[in-house]
Amino acid sequence: MIDRLSASVVARRLAQALIDACLVALAYLLAFVLRFDPSIPERYSDLLASSIWFVVAGKIVIFWGNGLYHKLWRFVDAKDFEAIVRSVVMASAALVAVFFLIPSSWTADPPRGVIALDLLLTLVIVGGMRFLVRMITERRAFRAPLPRKGAREVLIVGAGNGGQLVAAELRRNPELGGIPIGFVDDDPRKQGMRIGGLKVEGSTDDLPKILDGAEPEEVIIAIPSAPGVLRQKVVTACRKREIPVRTLPTVFELLSGGLNLMRQVREVRVEDVLGREPVRLELDRVGGYLAGETVLVTGAGGSIGSELCRQISRVGPKLMILVDNAENSLFEIRRELEADRHFARAAAVLADIKDATRMGEIFDEYRPGVVFHAAAYKHVPLMEENPIEAVRNNAVATRIVAAAAGRSGAKRFVLVSTDKAVSPATVMGASKTLAEWSVEAAQHHHDQTRFTTVRFGNVLGSSGSVVPIFRRQIEAGGPVTVTDENMTRYFMTIPEAVQLIIRAGNMGRGGEVYVLEMGEPVRILDLARKMIQLSGREPERDVAIEIVGRRPGEKLHEDLFNPDEEPRSTSEDKIIAAFRPPLAPEWVEEAFAQVEELVYAGDAQGLAATVSALAEGRRIPDTFEAGAPSAE
Repeated sequence: MIDRLSASVVARRLAQALIDACLVALAYLLAFVLRFDPSIPERYSDLLASSIWFVVAGKIVIFWGNGLYHKLWRFVDAKDFEAIVRSVVMASAALVAVFFLIPSSWTADPPRGVIALDLLLTLVIVGGMRFLVRMITERRAFRAPLPRKGAREVLIVGAGNGGQLVAAELRRNPELGGIPIGFVDDDPRKQGMRIGGLKVEGSTDDLPKILDGAEPEEVIIAIPSAPGVLRQKVVTACRKREIPVRTLPTVFELLSGGLNLMRQVREVRVEDVLGREPVRLELDRVGGYLAGETVLVTGAGGSIGSELCRQISRVGPKLMILVDNAENSLFEIRRELEADRHFARAAAVLADIKDATRMGEIFDEYRPGVVFHAAAYKHVPLMEENPIEAVRNNAVATRIVAAAAGRSGAKRFVLVSTDKAVSPATVMGASKTLAEWSVEAAQHHHDQTRFTTVRFGNVLGSSGSVVPIFRRQIEAGGPVTVTDENMTRYFMTIPEAVQLIIRAGNMGRGGEVYVLEMGEPVRILDLARKMIQLSGREPERDVAIEIVGRRPGEKLHEDLFNPDEEPRSTSEDKIIAAFRPPLAPEWVEEAFAQVEELVYAGDAQGLAATVSALAEGRRIPDTFEAGAPSAE
């Protein structure tokens, strides 16, 4: 098969060289004809006949050496034209050298005009043939398609490379069932122009008028880097006219999911229209420290943990240890890494992070250099009903994993925290506050390990997010339940969250808490309305929204910093450090001693009161009041 493929490549290159030989000969002949119009003198006629074979052979050798036959002509571009110019000039220079420096009977002194004309004609004919092939190929791809029964008329937002690719794919593949009818683009240079045979009808500000005039049956947003505000503008205009909207994936999704463009065109999702600029991934730079390392991820089958595994696999770790207590989730993420991402250096470890002995065994066996601790319980109402498990899994287990990482000599440890740890009003939030403290205390006991905490808000699409709940309620016809019409939350996508986690692991020098600058908080009621509109229905008319009241401990607005924390800028864009006075590690140990005593005694009521008192006032109640946190 390989030999057959190589033979095909050689045959194609030889065919290109043969065509060029004919073109070069034609250019050389025309140079004499044009120079000596109406007839060529006998002397120069003999020169033409004796030297043409040498000229053709020499130029083809130079063309071949410059790589002109290493590319299909239908894909020729500006870079190839540069190579053509360089090759033709080199060939003409060689021709001059032979004619004038090595005189012989068949290279008699030719007129200078013939040399100049030969250069220009060779350049025009050889380059023109290639661009003619490309033009014919593109004309076939972009020519107006014959009307197809049931085909949809598609208006494309974005006349750049993405939009042109979408138009070409729709024309090449009738089975996609769409006919492109025009572009919409905000670039003033493109207004009224034709691109690929399609007119740019106007900007997105003109979209309502364009939609009313063209009446497309579908709109595709073909700008992978489009901000949420633009997507929202398009969606709003189309929804009013009941025109379905689809979008190209984001740049991150394109890089993660391959290059089959039309297969990745999808429905517009709520994260596309939140109106905030996402953090851009620079994985090679911020994740380079993971290359060649043994990396351990707890909660590897969860929303954040699984995305961590996907992104880490791209930077080439020596080994990735996937730790999770859920068998099916662990099985799925390892299967995805091996089958879909061709990453075979993953060890799946089924284990409970609350088991100190088992964690010690895992860290002693694998000796990870970097640890991402993403395992956590996060459903607030459920954790309020099960405070012992919330504290055991979120606080005590974090202390266990951090200690195991420090004892085994890990270089870096990153805790995934939440904005609910700030001034916590629930047991779940308080348990994450204690988790942050345990990591800070671990830094004092294991100074060879860089312990870092990363804190962020709600993650769209995760198992604990309100988005899947709203989606199920909308699919069921409603009502969509909102706890309070004034409630707001910070939101980010799972890839953004993982970028922050990976960046924090690279930035931390020990004991820091990093927070993503998440823009303006989103009103939950507005989020519900947008999701209903994206489903093709109208709030209140088609799907009811019901205000059900806040749950115990639920705050109207989440904060990203505690009152005693000072936000400080960092070297990374949109990442802020939360600076606060350090806690005395002895006090943290004393606090955890009481917490663990209550956990193992099964005293749910006492535990809830204790962790709340600790998190809110940083004090140990009752008999533990003698200890006090250090503010030095």
